[in-house]
Amino acid sequence: MSLRRMRWMSDEDGRWELDAETPVTMEGTVRPVPGDPLPLGLSRGYRVTRPKQLDFFHRFMASPLVPTFSATRDDLSVNHAHILYITDNWSSTILEKINVNKLVSVVKEKLANRQEEASWTKDLKKHLHDVMSLGVGTEILITPDTTLLLELFDVKKGNRGKAIFHHELPHHNITLQASWPGLFVDKKGAYWDVPLSLSADLASVGSSSGLSYHLLLQQNSGEPKCFGGDKTYDVPIALLPGLCAKAAISIKKSIDAWRKKEDKLKNVQPYDIFLSDSHVSLTGIVGAVASGYLGNCSRRVAIRDETQKSNAFRMLDERNKCAAFADLFASVTFTAQYGNFQRLFLDLTRASARFDITSGSLFLCGASRLAQDFFFSRRPDVETFCDICPDVTVSLQQQIVGPFSFRVESSVAIDPRSQDHFVRVDDPIFAIDWALKVLGSAKATAWYSPKHQEAMVELRFYEA
Repeated sequence: MSLRRMRWMSDEDGRWELDAETPVTMEGTVRPVPGDPLPLGLSRGYRVTRPKQLDFFHRFMASPLVPTFSATRDDLSVNHAHILYITDNWSSTILEKINVNKLVSVVKEKLANRQEEASWTKDLKKHLHDVMSLGVGTEILITPDTTLLLELFDVKKGNRGKAIFHHELPHHNITLQASWPGLFVDKKGAYWDVPLSLSADLASVGSSSGLSYHLLLQQNSGEPKCFGGDKTYDVPIALLPGLCAKAAISIKKSIDAWRKKEDKLKNVQPYDIFLSDSHVSLTGIVGAVASGYLGNCSRRVAIRDETQKSNAFRMLDERNKCAAFADLFASVTFTAQYGNFQRLFLDLTRASARFDITSGSLFLCGASRLAQDFFFSRRPDVETFCDICPDVTVSLQQQIVGPFSFRVESSVAIDPRSQDHFVRVDDPIFAIDWALKVLGSAKATAWYSPKHQEAMVELRFYEA
């Protein structure tokens, strides 16, 4: 499942449980439920906050209201943000969200009942509370490399809070985060609230190739609850109270099989500098991940899943509620682009395919059994084919006109056990990009997920 990352496959900043995008809350972000092992790029950059995204839309794109949509919560909303710069290094924000569905319902009810104007004034406070949500925040630039962000959303409703301390070191990022509650999403697309979630991570930030690593401490407290009150889902074991320590290391290598810099228009700036060369490239990542658990969350190591068939290291002490896990992973990304994204029509066609081996030990075991079956002329087991099938994600992008392009990303499930759907498209996401040429590499993205019936408008910087 793509978890609606919307950072797209060509974004090589990594997949270390990065915040995904979601329209179900004002803050607009959600973290995937932790899983082992993970296909990682390992680096994690500091992102533009949702209020700053909205402020940019208001100021420079003539969009006073930015829409979001979530069918599961019957929530078609418009968002607006105010940013007050108190000093050069201190700003405050006010975020407003109006639920259009509830607003229409209130107006219809009042018109149907034909109540007097005094009744409207009397119930105004109640209606505003039902229709509008408020969020406040403050950001302090302590030093040029150190930032403290405090946010409180759904004031007087849910009081969702977040505190983020971010510090940039040479070739490293340090991020400390506290969320109350912390919002997570599982593989089924269900959202979960953890009463208190604390995390600290150190990520190396290097070149497009070479060695990188990532360290994470995650502490969850309190009983997780399904966001929205749906009781039909089982609580993910990884979100139960406890402490998780995780470390990963990888080697990344990028190769250009072909790159063409000719045929560019002279003195014409591309709509996006990162999409200005026709090329065919290949990127490979190989690495290892290890994690340790203390508390109720350690029970996830005992879950019987297909990784139990592998040679992954796992240890569980149920009496002391501690566990350890280690495995290998690998990822290969193939990208092909034609066009320089300079001309007005059809000057960009881009396709990507990513193959993720989330459990290296399971893949090696399956490949070994398959080789033995071929060597001894035995009929291979279908389960063995399933073990070596990677997780596949494909992405297509096509310029429509000028700075506007259409994109679609989807995971592709390969299941040899299914006779009807050996290969099926799963969880597609459609988007329209508006490249902001004056900024070199930035875009406004409006995306929609048919499977989850969610839509959102976002701002992205320096992402290919």
